[in-house]
Amino acid sequence: MTYEISETPEAERGAGAARRAPRLRWNKVPEVTAYFWIIKVLCTTVGETAADLLNEKAGLGLTGVSLLMSALLAVVLVVQFRTKAYSAGVYWLAVALISVVGTLISDNLTDNMGVPLETSTTVFALALAVVFVVWHRHEGTLSIHSIDTTGREAFYWLAVLFTFALGTAAGDLVAERMNLGYRLSAVLFALAIAAVALAHFTLGLNAVWSFWIAYVLTRPLGASMGDYLSQPTGDGGLGLGTVVTSVLFLAVILGMVVYLAVTRKDVLEARDGAVARRAG
Repeated sequence: MTYEISETPEAERGAGAARRAPRLRWNKVPEVTAYFWIIKVLCTTVGETAADLLNEKAGLGLTGVSLLMSALLAVVLVVQFRTKAYSAGVYWLAVALISVVGTLISDNLTDNMGVPLETSTTVFALALAVVFVVWHRHEGTLSIHSIDTTGREAFYWLAVLFTFALGTAAGDLVAERMNLGYRLSAVLFALAIAAVALAHFTLGLNAVWSFWIAYVLTRPLGASMGDYLSQPTGDGGLGLGTVVTSVLFLAVILGMVVYLAVTRKDVLEARDGAVARRAG
């Protein structure tokens, strides 16, 4: 989904926020294009299959794998925060890792701590809502095309983490309650995303909220796709296994990220003064 809006630094942030943190010349996240959504869904699929693969093959247990992946994510986020502008490789590596970590957080609550999916879904939804409220009160906008200060970037990545955790819990809850199977679940979430797009383009649903709702929904969509491809045929999947599915999707992600890094088709260069931006 791509939307055009016009913003100025003062309108986005308010005078107080503008004085607190200097703006970077470049936005730290990519433009919302078809490439963005394709890679995002692929990353969510990898998050599901890679989490299962590591838990099954690494021999570290769910807690050990969670600690390992969280440490790797922390390192990549340090690199991401230290970059001065959007870098396709660093950004999408962070998204892929945060997809795995978000999945593992939800799985730990459900499998290790026995937290019902209804409870974890509610908690993650409330946590995400709190992040959005604090972010908006502090910065005056939730647009991903104004991620040009350290504070905004911190809010952004915290929101992304909770969207993955929420999408995992909510997706598992829907799958268990409705018992649709992997393929029908994927169709259901794809239709939900299509409904959000339709509501934006025909009913005027706010562009920023359209983006974040769709962003949450891509998590269970990708998870359903991953499960359908990787799980045994007797369980309703295609039986490709977590190794083949993870490698296949990682290869596609790598190819697309390299393409974007070379062509910079997902970069909107900053200009002085009022800026015509695309908002998620």
